[in-house]
Amino acid sequence: MSLVRLKIKGISYSQTQNGAYALILNEVEGDRKLPIVIGAFEAQSIAIALEKEIKPPRPLTHDLFKNFADRFDIVIKQVIIHKLVDGVFYSSIICERNKIEEIIDARTSDAIALALRFNAPIFTYKNILDKAGIFLKFSSKEKEDDDADDSIMVNEILQEGETVEITGSPSDGYSELTTEELYKELESAVNNENYEKAAKLRDEISKRK
Repeated sequence: MSLVRLKIKGISYSQTQNGAYALILNEVEGDRKLPIVIGAFEAQSIAIALEKEIKPPRPLTHDLFKNFADRFDIVIKQVIIHKLVDGVFYSSIICERNKIEEIIDARTSDAIALALRFNAPIFTYKNILDKAGIFLKFSSKEKEDDDADDSIMVNEILQEGETVEITGSPSDGYSELTTEELYKELESAVNNENYEKAAKLRDEISKRK
């Protein structure tokens, strides 16, 4: 079976599942998206890894794993989403130590959070993308923005086979703040380890650049 490389397209709060987030993966050489519902902690960890300017005062669990792996010369080579059963994605982490390769089973959200920290590529099999991949509906302006910036935010994820509208994440009133106020709020959110708020603030700041 052939592998298809994926990249992270966006992550946002899922309006259809309370307390869950929608992670959208995009095939590198194609237009299909692979939507995955993940938990709040994993969403925050992935968002922090994506937002280079957000530096947690203490290491998160995935950061601790990265530090541990670095200390013992363990490198994650790639992540493969290898199975889809009853709507649940299964993933494997391909890692290497002393030129010996090991395959470790992992939740997809954890595997992706680690892949980001190791700059490791993410793959899935073509048959999984054929089964679960969808095409997102873009407006002309959103399409232009998408071509210029891959950090597009997805507002909601629907049932398999339905269209996902891209409308941007809710601002929570942050659009009314000045850029200086946004940076102050961002610093405070990071210091208080409120990474969900920090990600939203960073998104609002990015819109103004």
